[in-house]
Amino acid sequence: MTDVTPEERLMLTRRTMDLLDDWGLGARDIVRILCLPDTVKVRAVARFREDEPFPDESEVNRRVAYLMRIEEALHTYFPRNPEMRSMWVKRGNRQFGKRSPIAVMVEGGERGLVSVLSHLDCTFAWDQTGSKSEYSQRNN
Repeated sequence: MTDVTPEERLMLTRRTMDLLDDWGLGARDIVRILCLPDTVKVRAVARFREDEPFPDESEVNRRVAYLMRIEEALHTYFPRNPEMRSMWVKRGNRQFGKRSPIAVMVEGGERGLVSVLSHLDCTFAWDQTGSKSEYSQRNN
């Protein structure tokens, strides 16, 4: 996110915090899902809701990007029902061994985020498997 303005970073931080709050995550889980650096204490997470952007670190930026894509995919699945978006991430899912997607994301770290995003967004999964590059090579 180094190519965005400080204002844009702050807006993205607030949007991410709103999403995580909507999902019912506590500060400890927010630190885990975003892989915030050790310098960010659990008790200090609240300041990201107001006036401080997330640290500009590649790991954090990548996870925020996954979360934004997950949010976008949930909007596609449930365009008129925001309650279902939040409910979907909290309910057990066969795809994840009856664990909730939020548990998969918190416990699984980046791999968990990728798993949930792949489940929701087939284009992301297609890109991840290399199918996109194989398809391009065959059709060129």
